[in-house]
Amino acid sequence: MATNPGILTNWPWKPLGDFKWLLLAPWVAHSTYKMITKEGNERDVGYFLIFPYILVRMLHDQLWVSFSRYQTAKGKNRIVDKSLDFEQVDRETNWDDLIVLNALSSYIVYMLVPEASNMPFWRADGVIITAVLHAGPVEFLYYWLHRALHHHFLYSRYHSHHHSSIVTEPITSVIHPFAEHMAYFMLFAIPMYTTVITRTASIVSYAGYLIYIDFMNNLGHCNLELIPNSLFTFFPFLKYIMYTPSFHSLHHTQFRSNYSLFMPIYDYIYGTVDKSTEITYETSLKRTETSPHVVHLTHLTTPDSIYHLRLGFASLASKPHTSKWYFFLMWPFTLWSSIMTCFYGRTFVLESNTFQNLTVQSWVIPRFFAQYISKSQRETLNQLIEEAILDAELSGVKVLSLGLLNQAKELNKCGEIYIQRYPQLKVKIVDGSSLVVAIVLNSIPKQTSQVVLCGSCTKVSLAIATALYQRNIKVITTCKDSFENHQLRISRPELRKNLVHSTSDTAKIWLVGEKWKANQQMKAPKGSLFIPLTQLPLKELRKDCFYLTTPAVIAPSSFQNLHSCENWLPRRVMSAWRIAGILHGLKGWDVNECGEVMFNVEKIWQASLELGFRPLPQKIPFIES
Repeated sequence: MATNPGILTNWPWKPLGDFKWLLLAPWVAHSTYKMITKEGNERDVGYFLIFPYILVRMLHDQLWVSFSRYQTAKGKNRIVDKSLDFEQVDRETNWDDLIVLNALSSYIVYMLVPEASNMPFWRADGVIITAVLHAGPVEFLYYWLHRALHHHFLYSRYHSHHHSSIVTEPITSVIHPFAEHMAYFMLFAIPMYTTVITRTASIVSYAGYLIYIDFMNNLGHCNLELIPNSLFTFFPFLKYIMYTPSFHSLHHTQFRSNYSLFMPIYDYIYGTVDKSTEITYETSLKRTETSPHVVHLTHLTTPDSIYHLRLGFASLASKPHTSKWYFFLMWPFTLWSSIMTCFYGRTFVLESNTFQNLTVQSWVIPRFFAQYISKSQRETLNQLIEEAILDAELSGVKVLSLGLLNQAKELNKCGEIYIQRYPQLKVKIVDGSSLVVAIVLNSIPKQTSQVVLCGSCTKVSLAIATALYQRNIKVITTCKDSFENHQLRISRPELRKNLVHSTSDTAKIWLVGEKWKANQQMKAPKGSLFIPLTQLPLKELRKDCFYLTTPAVIAPSSFQNLHSCENWLPRRVMSAWRIAGILHGLKGWDVNECGEVMFNVEKIWQASLELGFRPLPQKIPFIES
């Protein structure tokens, strides 16, 4: 929102939310009906193609967003290093409003202007007229309109909304108040309407002009310098008729320079080219990929998780992972991507953050839960994880933390096999188990006197149980095998009295580990609290009980560039496994934590608090246990 919003700031269909697309339904139905039932001149291909074309434009914009986010995470040719945040993502979720406006205007022009019907596919004169009118009146008028929008009166009421984004993304280009968009619409209508009324318009001139605007807008806001220097060396005059991403990026950081639309010629004529334009361009081109200090190695979850990635839909990535009804409509692409991961795919960079003096990246193995469960995929998965570790070693990474099922005991002994294969590795492998134990122990209500420990016997469950014995808290196991395994690990005989095997589950604190059947929840008393020990969230079957999220903490405000959610976790909440690697990197702990090895629980917990990480607030009532 602008600093002091003026009239016509909000889009007229804002109250409709996502249902704004229904405004196009009558025209879509009518154009489709005419295409199917009519013949000859009554069958207007241009009219029919309006809706498919706006879908193509949306796909084009989304590809720019994915490409930009992927490249900026790697760091090569990045222009601005400042952080994106959730506020900006929320502010830019209505980027499709312009697409709806363009579609509505196209349909209305078709209805009201007879010359707009039955456009030919191609007319050279219409293309030339469009290009000339854009380079002349459109660019000239835009330049002065843009300068006017930077006057305090209009800037505070309208244009400041766009400039709230210092670090731009491709879709930042279309984030403006409604009134400002209408001014731009009238400018861009000059060549399009002129060609329509002169009967020189064609499908190519109309669609080509819109895609040119979209392409140049996305290019100028992608925060990557993509135009090679050789282009200007061979064609020096291009610098006057084609801007570069760094040229427009300076407008967002300096505000009072580089006003031109796509052709910088008017900035050169009127002396408003920023003095640092050339050096910014050269510096951005020379930037190499960022070498991280810490890497968190994770993987995809469900097939539709591709849409929730930071490289997917920005609005979905900024919220905890939940299924959406419209994913059903996207099943062909979802199925295709799932099949492709079975045969092809390398680890890729998902996200890059900074915290204190560390650069932290998240890398993703393009495989799903179903593939991790399959025994036939284990060799392939281990090979992918091993390649990622070796890539991290070559990049000078200090710590690599294993997320989700990349540390499954059945897969790689919690990461131990990589240490055994490569004993000279400098990068330290961390499974985060010590921080998981610390978070779980600090999630148990202080008044607790007994807990139920469910699931298989792991080093995490053993460490938690040992800590509870020492606190004189009774640990109840419902499985005979688990009871015997835990009993064998108790080193102090006096603590054995605190381990009990029982099939009557009266305790209200349930610690849920691996290989636990969800239907066992039904045995818990009303008002029980379920605390997961694993990386996967619990299936909530009981409305009369309480559930905590998987072990995680809240990141401090100084943790930069955090604008997407980690799987199902809330905003700015990070999993214990991811945080553990960061703590090892910051503290310089030159040790591996994998296999059966566990780091000092109290030490890592105190380090997390010292560095500003905070436990999640738990809104649960007093529980007698």
